[in-house]
Amino acid sequence: MSPVDRVPVLRGRGEEERALRRLLDGATTGSGGALVLAGPPGMGKTALLDLAAAHASPGFRVLRVSGVEPESRLPYSGLHALLHPIAAAARLPDAQAGALAAALESGAAGGGLALPAAVLGLLSAVAAERPVLACVDDADLLDPASREVLSFAARRLSGAPVVLLFAARSPGRDLAGLPVRVLEGLDAAAVREVAGDLAPGKVAEDLLAAVDQIARGNPLALAELIGALTPDQLAGLAAPPVAPPRDGRLWRAHADRLAALPARTRRLLLLVAADPGVEAETLIRAARPACALTALEPAEHAGLLRCADDRYDFPDPAVRAVAYHSASLLHRRQAHRLLAHLLESRGRDGRTGRRLRWAWHRAWALDGDPARLAGELAEAALGARQAGGHPEPYLALAKAAELTPHDDPAKAERLAAAARHAWVAGRPQAARSLLAGLRSLTTAPDGLRGRVQLLHGSLELLGGETRSAREELLSAAAWLLESHRMLGVRALVRAADASYRAGDNRAFLAIARQAAALRRPDETVATQLMFEYLAGMAFTFSGSHREAAGPLRRVVELAGSVRDPAVLVWACVASMLLGEDDTAHRLSARAVEAARLRGAASAVPQLLEYTIYPEIWMGRYPSVAATAAQGLSLARETGQLNTAAQHLAWLAITAAVEGDQETCRIRADAAIDLAEAHGLGVAGAVATWALSYLDLAAGRPADAANRLRAERRTSSHVVIRVMSTPHFIEACARTGDRERAASALRVLERWVGSTRSPGLRALVARCRALLAPPGEAEELFQEALDLHGQAAYEFEAARTRLLYGSALRRERRPGAARTHLHAALETFERYGARLWTEQARAELRASGEPVRPAPEAAAGELTAQQLQIARMVAEGATNKEVAEQLFLSRRTVEHHLRNVFSRLGIRSRVELVRLMS
Repeated sequence: MSPVDRVPVLRGRGEEERALRRLLDGATTGSGGALVLAGPPGMGKTALLDLAAAHASPGFRVLRVSGVEPESRLPYSGLHALLHPIAAAARLPDAQAGALAAALESGAAGGGLALPAAVLGLLSAVAAERPVLACVDDADLLDPASREVLSFAARRLSGAPVVLLFAARSPGRDLAGLPVRVLEGLDAAAVREVAGDLAPGKVAEDLLAAVDQIARGNPLALAELIGALTPDQLAGLAAPPVAPPRDGRLWRAHADRLAALPARTRRLLLLVAADPGVEAETLIRAARPACALTALEPAEHAGLLRCADDRYDFPDPAVRAVAYHSASLLHRRQAHRLLAHLLESRGRDGRTGRRLRWAWHRAWALDGDPARLAGELAEAALGARQAGGHPEPYLALAKAAELTPHDDPAKAERLAAAARHAWVAGRPQAARSLLAGLRSLTTAPDGLRGRVQLLHGSLELLGGETRSAREELLSAAAWLLESHRMLGVRALVRAADASYRAGDNRAFLAIARQAAALRRPDETVATQLMFEYLAGMAFTFSGSHREAAGPLRRVVELAGSVRDPAVLVWACVASMLLGEDDTAHRLSARAVEAARLRGAASAVPQLLEYTIYPEIWMGRYPSVAATAAQGLSLARETGQLNTAAQHLAWLAITAAVEGDQETCRIRADAAIDLAEAHGLGVAGAVATWALSYLDLAAGRPADAANRLRAERRTSSHVVIRVMSTPHFIEACARTGDRERAASALRVLERWVGSTRSPGLRALVARCRALLAPPGEAEELFQEALDLHGQAAYEFEAARTRLLYGSALRRERRPGAARTHLHAALETFERYGARLWTEQARAELRASGEPVRPAPEAAAGELTAQQLQIARMVAEGATNKEVAEQLFLSRRTVEHHLRNVFSRLGIRSRVELVRLMS
């Protein structure tokens, strides 16, 4: 095995690894140095020391010591462990040799510089033969005398081939003046890599997100939590873990830190663990007298506790879990009983959040009859309007169900309500495990089955296979339409949405026909809106665009009286199909805001999808990139693979616009893989459209035409087909396939003719111009530009100018061509659209005009993508981590970062951190 094979792989620690390599490289040329790796237990400090030792082998002499509690009171015990192997390897001046011998043999040394100088001299002498790497792990537990001497030597290594590394929870005063690198939690990309290393393909995204809520990117916590997952947890049938495993290293490390605190401090910490975010006022009343809050100071000084806005909480959720679960059941109940007593006067004042906390603590304290406690807690949880506080409503409802007698029908109701709240809060793993608990119940109220199927189908729609989701939702509708009509209609619309995502128009039309037969004259506003939506979409999918306008218009009108974000989104779609992009964008933003106000985390990623549709039509590609990146991140956190696929596909479109060919392919391929696995016709169609857009931008119109033609043969997704039609017509026109282009134009004209959108009419005019005979194209191009101006669609106007200028050049009118080509070039440069910029420059050169070099952007002017990358890098992300998180290639990140440095007038990441902060 070669030395390279022995180097461990650390995920998400690229910057730290490079820092270690720089120190080692410096030592080989005679100029070493020191570094302190700081961070809480489990962050990978020891692993980084192992990594440094692996990189140093075999060229270095490697020395190691690890501080241990029993020896921390023995002076120079750490120095003895580190230097004993080389103590006789060099001749030192008598005073230094005597001081070193006294320290290593008896733990005694006189004051002054003799001993520190001896240690530095010994390391330098040994390094004369080959460089030295000295690693000091758990420096906090090293005896203070050794730590002081080694830090003295570490500050004086610049002229010696020696590297001295310290790993510590915090640098402390003894290590002052040394370079420090604080290890933060791993980012989302590295967390996924760690999970892939530990359990390839087994940990679902939503389960991993739940695990990381405890781990917070701590590598040891991730390893131990993932290693302890049960088969039921991996299958989504049991709730995610709530604490690190008791037999793990991390539990022991946190338990030891907590045990070292005074008993009075631990008693107050248990209250904070039982009620995270507890007010200082409540703790003061619990502590008595008020000055007793000073008992919390040892925990704050140790970094275990923080106070913000007069509220106390644990910075590390794993520490909170250990503080709570390591206490005895009796002590935990006593803590809950005390908190319930302290909150009682406010818990009865009618405020739902306070009432929920009071009922929660009473339930956990078992302070009364369990059935009555369950009723109080369920009532308080159902009255809480928003998730995100403590306790979250779904947890309270689950606890209420646990306390409810097994033969009480309310138990099933409460479990189902807990599952619904968990899903709404973006906890699909918890929702599935709660639904699994319903199977063991023999008593359940009539009508519950339909609601449970609706929830099952909704979970499947966002993260499973679309055909399975549609069947589950149709079954739910059959149960609900009579007993819970609003929910029954919602189930039908979601079943139709499953068909839409699959690109299955026949199934959609069948559901729409079923819905039309169910309509009544006395429907609620929200139900009317959903019926009109299905009718309008059915006409659209049948190609009857004029007939679709009426019901779609009624959908938009009814939206003014609706607040439910899940219903508002259909009004957004209706507006888009009517060609009213501004209205669609406004409605989607309203839906997203409504979801966030309700704490409906599960709805936000899907709602962001519908924000993107009008942005695409309006050519707001920087906004599309930002929205899709946010949607992708949220979709992963909430286990919504189907939504993630859609956002990946939109991100592929933005990469195509920017001309980033490698990134476009990475994103499109990832979206297509998910689409094929989950039956997502729409995501696959958008990803294919992105690749054809890239072909068109790169001057490969034949490839673009072939790709879109193949997609049209295999996919029946009408909306994406229409959206990509202008590109298909352009590709066909540029390759001489005028018959297919004319046929596609007729379809586009039918839809656009049913709208009042100047932006859409501009695209039709441009397509007509591309197919017009000589002498007629100029008027159509000019009409398109006039309409683009009315719609303020700048990017599409530039695309039209490029095509117009190219046509004028071919007609031997170079002067007129240059006017449009220059305007197009200016817009493309501003958008960072590299391939379109190259096309405009090539056309200008062909018109006989020398093309100036690309102008430098104004200082401080960053594109949306560059700004996002700059922020991530300023927060410490490596190029690799940025690439993985944003689905970019590393080469693209490096390209963007060079442009960021140039535009901001800076030279280093350090300057970027200062500027961004």
